[in-house]
Amino acid sequence: MKMELIQPFINAADAVLAQGLKSPMSMGHLTMEEEAYRRKGVAALVWLTGDIEGRIIFDLDPKTATKVASGFAGMELPESEELVREAVCELANQVIGNAVVSLNDQGFHFRIHPPALHNAEQGTKSSEDTEALVICFETATGAMFMNIALRYNQKLEKEQALGVRAAN
Repeated sequence: MKMELIQPFINAADAVLAQGLKSPMSMGHLTMEEEAYRRKGVAALVWLTGDIEGRIIFDLDPKTATKVASGFAGMELPESEELVREAVCELANQVIGNAVVSLNDQGFHFRIHPPALHNAEQGTKSSEDTEALVICFETATGAMFMNIALRYNQKLEKEQALGVRAAN
C-alpha cells in the first residue's frame, strides 16, 4: 500500500477530529492487516473506484460517536442509535471530503460512493493483493479507528505501462 494514498486520509482525519472536537488528538497504534476487518462499534464503509480503488472504514463505539456528534453540533446530544449512525457517516463524509481535495490536486480521478453502515459480523476483507492499514486515533472523547485498504487501479496501471512501452 502506498503512503501517498493513505496520508491524505490521515491528515484529513486529524484535521476533522481536532476541529470538530476542539481537543487534542493523537494517533495511537497502527497495524497492517490482511484478515477481514471486525468492527469494534458502529462503522461506516466508503468505497472508492477509479484511479484509486478500495475502501475505508470509520469505526467508533456508540458513546464516542455520540460525543463526536455533540462536538460537531456544539451542544450535548442524547445517545440514540440513529444519532450514532448519522455521526459516524458524517465523520466519514467530512474526512473523505477533505482527503479527496488533496488527492484531486495530485491529479487522481475517482468516484466516492456514499458511506454505508458496515454491519457485517464476519468483516470486510480487502482484496487479495491489498492489505489494510488500521489506525487508531485517540481523542478526549474516545478512540476512532480508520481501516484503509486502497491501491492504484491495476487495470489503469497496466494500460499506462503498455502505453508507455508502445510510445518508446
